[in-house]
Amino acid sequence: MTKITTKAIRQLKGKRPVVCLTAYDAITAKLASDAGVDLILVGDSYGTTQLGYETTVPVTVDMMLHATAAVVRAKPNSFVIGDVPFAVAHRDAGEVLAICARYLQEAGADAVKLEGGVEVAPIIKKLTDSGIPVVGHIGLLPQQVIQLGGYRKFGKTQAEQDSLVRDARALQDAGCFTFVGEMINDEAARAVSDSVEIPLIGIGSGPHCDGQVLVSTDMLGLNPGKVPSFVKTYANLKEDITKAFAAFAEDVRERKFPS
Repeated sequence: MTKITTKAIRQLKGKRPVVCLTAYDAITAKLASDAGVDLILVGDSYGTTQLGYETTVPVTVDMMLHATAAVVRAKPNSFVIGDVPFAVAHRDAGEVLAICARYLQEAGADAVKLEGGVEVAPIIKKLTDSGIPVVGHIGLLPQQVIQLGGYRKFGKTQAEQDSLVRDARALQDAGCFTFVGEMINDEAARAVSDSVEIPLIGIGSGPHCDGQVLVSTDMLGLNPGKVPSFVKTYANLKEDITKAFAAFAEDVRERKFPS
């Protein structure tokens, strides 16, 4: 399998859905790549799924670079996207450029992802003009969930739908080759996708997107907490792993291992 490019990702729109999963370590990245996943997102969900934080806000750039580098060391054929954490996109343009360059130079990522629409489009334009591929993110912005009023669907009203369309067009004009739409109303997602020529990758945004992404620990049944209602669980690894650990513990205590 040949590694997909930004141009090829753009050209998938209207041909077939883009497949994306999160990964935060080399083992998961290798498995996702071997399964034929197009894009691996090293999301700032790293903080909530791996590091024990309640939100993504405490996640730092250094944490994300560490996780992104681990994914890249798996040498996946999948295209690797590193998430830029909380508030970075709103810093001085030169500082944002320097930080995002580290994702490519130090961690080996293929692109970065920034949350926000119209308000971050100018900085995204500076990044793409500098040769840094950027993935956008609109709808629910986990880094701003408190300010946005909690976890909810976006685009239910005409005003919200129009705002999402403006965001999508701004990201496209700024040079994004694809973007994530999180928790967008189904019909609003259709309108957003129809308004641009780049793929909309949905998460909790219904069937009218140009691709789908899920948090790998959610779809593998590894999340110890509540899983979002839109997630389809493809395995129950939490139960399988717990049983394996318990069997090992029992064997050790009964001196059955090592035999």
